[in-house]
Amino acid sequence: MEEKRDLEIVFSKAVKAGKRIYYFDVKKNRSGEYYLAITESKKRVSAENEAVSFEKHKIFLYKEDFAKFADGLGEVTAVINEMNSTREDI
Repeated sequence: MEEKRDLEIVFSKAVKAGKRIYYFDVKKNRSGEYYLAITESKKRVSAENEAVSFEKHKIFLYKEDFAKFADGLGEVTAVINEMNSTREDI
């Protein structure tokens, strides 16, 4: 079963960002259409026994949502950047 899941990834890009890694995976569904799976992975170390685990969160974006998602992300990041640049405590 694991091999089948790996076969559906046709392109992958990992982005390391601090304590997180973001995976952008282009996948192909059963209909032959491509979609984007974004996974955020955070390393967790248990305080009790120092066991290492990874917390993962996924979202799936389909082609009909790409433009709206990109527009929304662009707008929100522009607002955050503007708000950060006007902070008085910097």
